[in-house]
Parts: sequence; structure tokens; C-alpha cells
Amino acid sequence: MIVLAFESSCDETAVAVLEMDEKSGIRKILSSLVASQVSIHALYGGVVPEIASRAHTEAISSLTENALKQANITVKNVDLVGVTAHPGLIGALLVGVNFAKAYAYANRKPLVAVDHIMGHVAAAYLSHPALKPPFFAMVTSGGHTSLLSFTDFTTVETVGKTRDDAVGECFDKVARTMGLPYPGGAEMDRLATLGNPKSIRFPSAAIQGDTLDFSFSGLKTAVINYLNTCRQKGEEYSKEDIAASFTKAVTGAITERLHEAKDRYGFTKFVLAGGVSANSHLRQAVLAFGKKRNVQIYIPELSLCGDNAAMIGAQAYYEAEAGNFSDFSLNPSATHRR
Repeated sequence: MIVLAFESSCDETAVAVLEMDEKSGIRKILSSLVASQVSIHALYGGVVPEIASRAHTEAISSLTENALKQANITVKNVDLVGVTAHPGLIGALLVGVNFAKAYAYANRKPLVAVDHIMGHVAAAYLSHPALKPPFFAMVTSGGHTSLLSFTDFTTVETVGKTRDDAVGECFDKVARTMGLPYPGGAEMDRLATLGNPKSIRFPSAAIQGDTLDFSFSGLKTAVINYLNTCRQKGEEYSKEDIAASFTKAVTGAITERLHEAKDRYGFTKFVLAGGVSANSHLRQAVLAFGKKRNVQIYIPELSLCGDNAAMIGAQAYYEAEAGNFSDFSLNPSATHRR
């Protein structure tokens, strides 16, 4: 099956073409293009929704043409159109969904709506062709932090989540307070490698009690208050040590939850996905957890960690195989529907 997929949930316009056939074990990316808006939003220190929507509108048509050309196919070869329908910035989602609907309708192709969070997990199917449910997964990104139990490719239960800020949002806000350029995740990762993770004790984001939820707002506030206090007192501080200590608090909270989830559910396979899964310290911590608890760890390759359409195409294929097609009344939603 040839899948044409669209992703526009935030500030990346992405189009991809995939060849998928589970019976033959084929999970192949024929093309995957991303038009980044980072340089635009860097001027404002974060994503501006209206600007993001306009940039999607400007990029999506030519990006689609180039994705088909790079895949060396025409629209006649496309068997399925998949698109991110939720969650995300509603204006940005509207661009992708309406373009995908028009494209599918004009060319008489079936349409599938894809959940962005499930799409991130589906990136692991492309990096690890042998991976199949059941398994546990965690999506860590600028907008989401979710601990998930997958029964099959299209059936998922959220067993833990953030109650406020997402972990990626927390990284970006701390980085901005430290004066680092947007987006701050990569620079925070680099600085953390140079710093002392035991120099400052920040609170855990793992909520106490009988829950697998997180609260990153308190951790973010603790770091920002530490920085502001140092500045008010005229005291020097080490960006490296702050980045290292903050990162240690994040990875510690996540691995704490993974150990608790393992005790409760006894899973043997685990997927780490989403933009923050590119963080080298988080990867190392999760791999160490897997080794200690005899859990096989699956992490997408770096090029598939951030928002991309290849992951959407992979999930669209499995949604179609399950008969989960959409009609042309499809509307996007800013919130998670599952």
C-alpha cells in the first residue's frame, strides 16, 4: 500500500510517502519532507499559532508535489491519504486536514485521520521493523507527555500523563529563562553533558500517590526561581550545572514512573518517542531502565523523533487496516480524542 501523509499539528509542515505491507514485512519511507518554521518563531521565543498556520498554507502544496516527485510516483499510485487530525494547534491542524480532504476527494482516495501522539509511537515501527504490539510507550514532546499501553496497532490506553506543562515545553521555558536560543532542547542537552547533575537539587515531576501522572510546572518554576534569585543577589551561576541538574530531575521522574509502571503491568517492550526522545540523557536513562528491568527498548532514529509525516503515514496504514476510515466531514480537534 502506498500512503501519502500530511502533518501540520504545530510548526512543522511535513509530507511523506510510504510503502507499507505488514504481511510482507515492508515498512519503507519513499520520501519524507519537512518545512521547518524554527527561524520564524525564534524571533518570538516560541511558536506563534497564527504565523504557523499561514506558513503551513504557503508550504503544503509545493511540499506535496516534491514528496511525490522524490518518491518517484504520481497521485495515481497513491492508495491512501493520512493526516494528523488531533491534537495540536487548531489553526495549524485545519490547514493540513483541509488540504488532505481536498486532495483525497479530488483524486478519489480513501482518507484516514491520525492521532498525533499515536503517530509519534508509529515512528518506532519504521526504525524497528520487527516491533509489534502489545507494548508500553511514552511520548515526550513540546506539547505532550503521555505514558501509554498499546494492545494492538490502533488500541491504546493512557495510563499516565502530565497534568500541566509537557516535558518539552518545560525544557524550552527553562532554556529561554537561561537566555538560550529557541528551541532550547538541543543546547540544554549539550550543556547538561558539561555540568554537574548533583550540584542543585530540583523537585521531582513525578506526582506522589497512587498515580503514574506528572507535573512539570513545579519543576519549571523551581528552576526559574533559582535563576531569578541568583540574578537578584548578583550571584553567578553555571548554566552547565543548571542544565545538568534540571535534566537529572526530568530523567529521574520519568524513570521512576517507568519502574512503577513495570511493577504494575509487567510489560517487556517499551517505546520512547516524541521530540524529547532525541535527548541523549533521556535515552541513556531509559536504556539503563530497560537493562535493569529486562525490558526491550525501542527508540526511533533521530530524524523521526520530531514532528514528521512519515510517522503519520505509518499509523494511517494501521488505521486503514483496522477499517478506521474518515469521511469528508472530518474536522480537526485541538485536544486528544482517544
